[in-house]
Amino acid sequence: MATVMELSSLLLLPFLLGIFYLTKFRAAGWNARPLPPAPRGLPVIGNLHQVGALPHRALHALAAAHGALDLMRLRLGQVDALVASSPAAAAAIMREHDGVFGTRPYFRTAEILTYGFQDLVFAPHGEHWRHVRRLCSAHVLSAVRSRRFNGTREREVAVLVQAIRERASSSPAGVVDVSKALYGFANGVICRAVSGTGRVSGEEEGRRSELFRSLIEENTALLGGFCVGDYFPWLAWADALSGAGARSWRNIRRWDELLETVVQEHEARRRDDDGEDVEEEEDFVDVLLALQAEKQDDGFELTRDAIKSLLADMFAAGTETSFIALEWALSELVRHPAAMHKLQHEVRGAVPAVGATTTATPYLRAVVKETLRLHPPVPLLLPRECMRATAVLGLHVARGTRVFVNAWAVGRDPASWTSPDEFRPERFLDSEVDLRGAHFQFIPFGAGRRVCPGLQFGLATVELALANLVRLFDWEMPDGAAPGELDMSEAPGLTTRRRVPLRLVANPFRWEKTH
Repeated sequence: MATVMELSSLLLLPFLLGIFYLTKFRAAGWNARPLPPAPRGLPVIGNLHQVGALPHRALHALAAAHGALDLMRLRLGQVDALVASSPAAAAAIMREHDGVFGTRPYFRTAEILTYGFQDLVFAPHGEHWRHVRRLCSAHVLSAVRSRRFNGTREREVAVLVQAIRERASSSPAGVVDVSKALYGFANGVICRAVSGTGRVSGEEEGRRSELFRSLIEENTALLGGFCVGDYFPWLAWADALSGAGARSWRNIRRWDELLETVVQEHEARRRDDDGEDVEEEEDFVDVLLALQAEKQDDGFELTRDAIKSLLADMFAAGTETSFIALEWALSELVRHPAAMHKLQHEVRGAVPAVGATTTATPYLRAVVKETLRLHPPVPLLLPRECMRATAVLGLHVARGTRVFVNAWAVGRDPASWTSPDEFRPERFLDSEVDLRGAHFQFIPFGAGRRVCPGLQFGLATVELALANLVRLFDWEMPDGAAPGELDMSEAPGLTTRRRVPLRLVANPFRWEKTH
């Protein structure tokens, strides 16, 4: 009898196991749809070893090798990941299924550096994110607000031009560290737009500018670094040994001290103004404090930590993206003398007066777009997370999957672009393709609800600076090197700067030659 019962149990075991796994798969969102193709990984670490120092390049090569140029599935430690490398895949994620992929995955470093996700960039999908996005889009980073900072941009461009002239004249060969000058310019614009000008001494302003610069660079390094706990949650304790957590806490304490001082100064100035109209002097801090004082219709309260977190977002993103775009734009123009001469002819003809600023001209806009196509400042857009199981291009994506859109690969898609690896600004002259998120073959700032909210501000800054750099100077390679010898390699990180700082000979243009 016992033998018969044991035999019956053995016969039932496969059936019970089948029920168990079916229930498990359904709970995880399993269905009959096929999964995206995936390269073979290693035990425990999965595909982490294949990501490389430049993930946008390594993942594109991996996708091409495995026939996964639309969607590729990876296992990064214990994390399921999906990489989108084509315009069709990008559109499916950021347009058709934007609501499903509208949140951010959890990163411990980001949590520390954003006051517990009180910011806009890394905040998960939810009420707080919806409120701050609406406030920033309508009141802080709108096109109207961006235009009000044109005077600030023009003053900082004048400072940049003068600095280049002085450095060129003091160098025996006229060689200028252009990367350093451009970073100082981008940082100066955002510092003045965020926290104002003329409210502290020149010495203090310079000290703060340098402090902001060091904080931004540390943020970029920390956010682009590797934390074991983000990929192996059960090993999160190991991050304490690496010191990443301690570095993050140290940096946010420095941010908090500086931002608290800035906010307190603005509060004191608002009290001293006693209701006087200071609209022309309003900066981002003023706007956020005014929004905090107003009672929102939906009852949302803008906390002090949220204000400081949003300000840190603007400092970091505003500086880094503008600087990188300018650095690569000038690099490409030096490597392509015909494009440089064409742009110089256009902007010098548009505004011939010495010292005058230049508005955006057609070829200038085309150069900026082509630069962003080839060198998106964040080549692997900040990751999203799948909030519920869904199908993308007919392939199953499980809930909790971390999703990366490779903007660098999308911008070089051969089905969308002729000679995709070549610098050809002319392709944008009579093209309707824009970079605001409506055309998915060109997404340097992302698209959908997670599109970069500061793109209007950044574009205006880059266009004005680049116009004046090529209008007021003739640029050459140092030591008589040929343009094609310029090193165009990229540095690793969350954003993609040049690996080697850009050093060029800056010759002030002599207007009397042609005017």
